[in-house]
Amino acid sequence: MGTLEAIRSRPLLLLVAGAKGAIGSTLALASCMMQRQPDLISPYLTTSDLWGDAADAQQVHMAGWDRNPMAMTEALALHGVVPETLWTGNREALNAIPVAAAPKNGLSVSAQIEQLIRDIDGFRQLFPEAQPVMVNLLPACVECSLAHGNNGDNMTGGRFPDLAYARAAIRAGIPVVNFTPNDLGDGDLLATAAEKGIPLVGRDGKTGQTYFKVVLASAFKARHLRVDGWYSLNILGNADGRNLMDPDCARGKLANKTNLLDEILGYPVGEAYGEGAHKVHIDYYPPRGDAKEAWDVIDIKGLFGLSMSIRVNLQGRDSILAAPMALDLARWVVLLQAAGRGGAIPELGFYFKKPEGEAPAATWEDQLRDLKGLVAYCRQQLAG
Repeated sequence: MGTLEAIRSRPLLLLVAGAKGAIGSTLALASCMMQRQPDLISPYLTTSDLWGDAADAQQVHMAGWDRNPMAMTEALALHGVVPETLWTGNREALNAIPVAAAPKNGLSVSAQIEQLIRDIDGFRQLFPEAQPVMVNLLPACVECSLAHGNNGDNMTGGRFPDLAYARAAIRAGIPVVNFTPNDLGDGDLLATAAEKGIPLVGRDGKTGQTYFKVVLASAFKARHLRVDGWYSLNILGNADGRNLMDPDCARGKLANKTNLLDEILGYPVGEAYGEGAHKVHIDYYPPRGDAKEAWDVIDIKGLFGLSMSIRVNLQGRDSILAAPMALDLARWVVLLQAAGRGGAIPELGFYFKKPEGEAPAATWEDQLRDLKGLVAYCRQQLAG
């Protein structure tokens, strides 16, 4: 445990699984620009207040894994998230980011872990002063109960690679941010993380439509307006959108996006009809690229049971919304580890659709309250 000031003054080392994806490459650019042009990064981080003046000065290094051998600048150009004019001045720094080959399909989880541990040791030698954090940005994959238990050695073919990254990180004493909808929360892994004082937080980053859904649903609940139905459509043209056209890969994300509404409101939406009236759809639409669009039709009832309706259209940028959250969460977990908190951290539910841990807050107000409580906890534990 160190002081808050000592922790804030150390560089971060983001170890990113899926480093050259749309979010990963955007995060790489943000990391490079933290010191050169902090005015383009720090104001958009929720941890800037907690970090204080150190927010702009903090060095952020990045390393990681990917299956694609292309240069980082090629990945940025391919995904088209950030205009070239914003990243061309960082070309050399971006292409110098060390990215190892992801473990090959067909390896047992144990073999994958051993490879990842060797890579982690190498990254630590390159950045010996930095505080490492594992950030999982891998695509949504098929949920499989075989991935849990028996070290997952019967899981081959790369069907659930996330587990190897999480286990390697915990073995190496490194906190984990699981931004994906993939479930890493098996009891043994969380228990080990808690015992070692290593945070393992997630899952499924709450970036755009779902964030505003939580805010609006919390407002309806506070105002005692009855939600009669809620139809949500997402159109997304990047690799994530294409991957989610596989029903097995989309199942976990759709469940996360759907279940939280009933949890916030305290009743099943559509109960008046005897069936669910909260519909969530994701469609891959190539012209949108990373500029995802979300449409919501919300039916509510007020006095005398009379109907009203709201329409919401969000034209967002998937990776621009996600990358700063990943950086925020990396800052959070190094603070929490230093403060002695390990395992699941349900107070970070503000950031996730499906937070790990017991009884995470559902409404937006309660999530903010928990987040402020976590700030106070860290300040108290790390005072010095």
